Amino acid sequence: MIFITVGTHEQPFNRLIQKVDELIRDGEIQEEVFMQIGYSTYEPKYTKWEKVIGYDEMADYLKKSDVVITHGGPSTYMQVLEEGKIPVVVPRQEKFGEHVNDHQLWVSKQVRDKNYPLIICEDIESLLTDIEKSRKMNNTFINSHNDEFIKKFNIEINQLVMKSEKI
Repeated sequence: MIFITVGTHEQPFNRLIQKVDELIRDGEIQEEVFMQIGYSTYEPKYTKWEKVIGYDEMADYLKKSDVVITHGGPSTYMQVLEEGKIPVVVPRQEKFGEHVNDHQLWVSKQVRDKNYPLIICEDIESLLTDIEKSRKMNNTFINSHNDEFIKKFNIEINQLVMKSEKI
């Protein structure tokens, strides 16, 4: 199963939602997919979706999914890492009207550059390749996300968010 979550930011994230829907339509993705689409105005035609889901439902999807595709919100991809999975992170970008600036892209790159296992998808046309990359990496990823890892990750994310607010 593939789970997509775009968070609750008030700007649409149609670029991601539509691309996944097209991949399903074209048979490139054949497994079950569920999308949390937030304020996106594009409504998927080929899979199940909801605008917003609760925390418990999201946690359930994170557990049962083989691949998780998420926006660039650090708290979201931290949850994916806590599940022992490598997220495909598609940061919202200002040039597409998805956010007020490019802080999601900047923070995600900083996290990746600190050797945290994120797959950052800047070009939506590479999404299918990034999904397969996540699948392969998840198969070899050692679930070593102990309390110390999470504590360190939280500290680093908070520092990066503070830096991005200055941008």
